[in-house]
Amino acid sequence: MKHSTTFLRSHIPWLFLLFAVDGFAALLLWIADARAFPALAGAFFLATCFLFLTVCFVLVRHEKKKRQAFLDFLDSPDRYREQLLLDAVTADQREALRLLAKALRERQDDYAALATQLSDYEEYVESWAHETKTPLSLLTLLLDNHGEALPPAVRIRLDYIRSRMQESVDQMLFYARLKGTRADYLFEQLSLRACVEEVLEDYAPLLSEKQFRVECAFDDVMVCSDRRSLRFLLGQLVSNSIKYCGSSPALHFELRREDSADVLCVRDNGTGVKSCDMPYIFEKGFTGSLPENRRNATGMGLYLAKGIAHALNLTLAAASEWGDGFEMRVSFPIVETTDTLD
Repeated sequence: MKHSTTFLRSHIPWLFLLFAVDGFAALLLWIADARAFPALAGAFFLATCFLFLTVCFVLVRHEKKKRQAFLDFLDSPDRYREQLLLDAVTADQREALRLLAKALRERQDDYAALATQLSDYEEYVESWAHETKTPLSLLTLLLDNHGEALPPAVRIRLDYIRSRMQESVDQMLFYARLKGTRADYLFEQLSLRACVEEVLEDYAPLLSEKQFRVECAFDDVMVCSDRRSLRFLLGQLVSNSIKYCGSSPALHFELRREDSADVLCVRDNGTGVKSCDMPYIFEKGFTGSLPENRRNATGMGLYLAKGIAHALNLTLAAASEWGDGFEMRVSFPIVETTDTLD
C-alpha cells in the first residue's frame, strides 16, 4: 500500500495536467454555449474523475506486477524469471535488465564455487585435526603407561609438548565449529567446580612448567551448559594466564553470586593489559603491546572464548591494570528449576 501511494504521488503532475486540459475544454464549452454549460459540467467532471481513477488502477496494477516480478528475479535470477521481468518492463529498460541478469548469475556462480571451496576447506581442517589427535592419543598413552621408564626431564618435556599441541588442535576445531553452519551443543547440568578441575588437570604440565600457584576454593554450583565447549572456554582463560604470566605466577578462581547470575572470576598476577588495549582484547588476532614473553601470541584465545561464550549464552567481562594482573569474569545465568511430583 505504501509503495502504491508513493507511485501515485509521482503521477500527480499528470493529474494536474489532465484537470488543466479539462478546464480548458470546459472554458471552450462555456464560450461556445453558456446555457448548455451547467448541464454538461457535472457529467464532464465525473467522466474526468472516472478516467483518472481507471488510469491509476491500471498503472498501480502494472507496477505491482512489475515489482513482484523484480523481487522474484532477485530471489532467483534464472532465465525464466528474467523473461517474466522483461515482459513487465518497457523496451528501453530491457537491455539494462539483461546485463543485470547476466552479472547476477555470474556472481551467483562465483558464490556457489566459493561456498563449495569453503566447505571443502572446513572438512579438510576438521579431518586434519582429528587425524592429528591419533598420534596425540598415542603420545598420551605412552606417557601414562611408560612415563616412568623415561628420564624425568624428557617425560616433562614431552608432556609439555603434548599439551601445547592439544591446545592448538582444540583451537582449530572450535574455530571451525564457530564459523561452520552446524551446531551440536549438548546442554546439561554440570558441576562448575568439576569442569574447572578438569581444565586444570589438562593444563597441569603447562602450569607446572611455569611453577604456577593455583587457588581454587569456592562452593560448587550446577550450571546448564555444554561440557566440551565450557571446558574449552575455561581452558582459553587458563592458557591466557600461562602465556602472559610474570614472576611467581598465581591463578585464582572465585565464585560470586549476583542477582541473576553466578559469576566465576579467573584472576592472575601476570603482566596485565594496558588500558588502551582493553577495548580490543576480544578482537580476532589482536595482541596489543607485546613484551618479550608475548611474542608468540596469536590473538585467537580470547576471540574464541568470546565466540563460545556467545554460543553458550554466557557473558565475558575483563578487568586489568597494566603490570597488576588480569581478571576475567564468566557470568552463568541462574536457571530456576522446579521438581514435579508424579
